Amino acid sequence: MNNSNIPHQDITYRIIGAAMRVHNRVPRGLKEKHYQRALQAEMIKDGLYTQMEYHLEIYDGDVWLGRLYLDHWVNECVVVEDKAVSRTMGNKELAQVITYLAATQSKVGLLLNFGTQRLEYHRILPPKTVDDWKTKIQPYLWQPPDQKNNVNPTK
Repeated sequence: MNNSNIPHQDITYRIIGAAMRVHNRVPRGLKEKHYQRALQAEMIKDGLYTQMEYHLEIYDGDVWLGRLYLDHWVNECVVVEDKAVSRTMGNKELAQVITYLAATQSKVGLLLNFGTQRLEYHRILPPKTVDDWKTKIQPYLWQPPDQKNNVNPTK
């Protein structure tokens, strides 16, 4: 099924296929990082260019807010977030991907859950406006304890 409204549909289709192969092969009950590594290898095997634990430095003017880590940054255009939870994913996980879409200005993201009986996946498009995304980013930012709220003089 071809929907021209979904950006990078060919890439997201290949990523979902790779995730299905991992889900069928790797047993349930492992930690997220195990599925993340398996998916990384599967996407590379499929010829996708992917960076695992891709990080972005986030600033508000000269103030360093922290660093975001994307589970996968595929072909420099698709955000992929892996989960390994036994429940259905909800708004918290969707909000995380939307935040990553805003930070990368990507047109599409994938949210994958390897922890359920069947692979759960969602293609996520950014909302019409993400102007206030930096106000909602805090739960997803990593900051070393000694650098919180520092101004970056090199920016």
